[in-house]
Amino acid sequence: MDFKQFIADVPDFPEEGITFRDISPLMADGKAYKEATRQIVEYAKDKGVEMIVGPEARGFIVGCPVANELEIGFAPCRKKGKLPRETIEVSYGLEYGNDILQLHKDAIKPGQKVLITDDLLATGGTIAATIELVEKLGGEVVGAAFFIELADLKGRDQIKGYDIFTLMTY
Repeated sequence: MDFKQFIADVPDFPEEGITFRDISPLMADGKAYKEATRQIVEYAKDKGVEMIVGPEARGFIVGCPVANELEIGFAPCRKKGKLPRETIEVSYGLEYGNDILQLHKDAIKPGQKVLITDDLLATGGTIAATIELVEKLGGEVVGAAFFIELADLKGRDQIKGYDIFTLMTY
C-alpha cells in the first residue's frame, strides 16, 4: 500500500519553512490505518516485544492499536505534570524548542523488551528521551517504529544502535 497518498502536506506549519506531514487522512481511512498498524505489529512480533511505549500524543495513536493487537501493555510517555503517580523524567530538545518527558516509575519491568512508537521520526530528540526513560527503568529497547521518517532531519543519528522501522520516508 502506498501510504504517502494518505499523508497531507501542510506548508509553513507550525512555522514558516516547515512542511508538516499530517497523518490525519491515514487515520481517517480504516483500511490504511489497519494496514499501517498491521505492518508495525509484524515488526513487533519479529522483535519479541513485551511492552509498547509511545510519547505524547501521536505515539499513542500509533502504539495503542499495536499493543491491542499484540495483547500486550502500552505505557504513555507524557509531558511534565500529566502523569498522576510517581515518575522519572528527562529533558530533551525538539524541532521547535525544549521540553520534559515523564514515564511512571512502574511502567517498565527490568529486562522487558520494549518497542517505542510514534507517528514521525524527525530530529530524534523525543525518541532519544523516550529511550533514555525506558532504559532508566531497566527496559530493553528492541526497536522504534514510525509511520514517517523525515530523512533530512537525521533523527537516526540521535538513536544510533537502535533498530528502526518506518513505513515511509520523506
